[in-house]
Amino acid sequence: MIEQCTEIMRMMGGTMMGGMMEGSMMGGMMWPMMLGMLLFWTLVIVGTVLLVRLVWTRSGNGKSTAAGILQERYARGEIDLEEYQERRSALQSR
Repeated sequence: MIEQCTEIMRMMGGTMMGGMMEGSMMGGMMWPMMLGMLLFWTLVIVGTVLLVRLVWTRSGNGKSTAAGILQERYARGEIDLEEYQERRSALQSR
């Protein structure tokens, strides 16, 4: 009787575990889940890097100079060439 119960349990356990490892239940879901996690963490890391770079370039690294600001204003058309040259020479004379 005990041998029969042991045999039945062994067969049930072997079938269930063997099925999982052969890809029928959990084993079949393991690879897509692993790839999904890899994709998720890749997106998190890439997104963080891009966000840091965006913030870093927008802040100008905290190194805005008067000459740089003057060049940007001229490039945007806020001041004309005459005013740009006048202000640049004033900056260089300091």
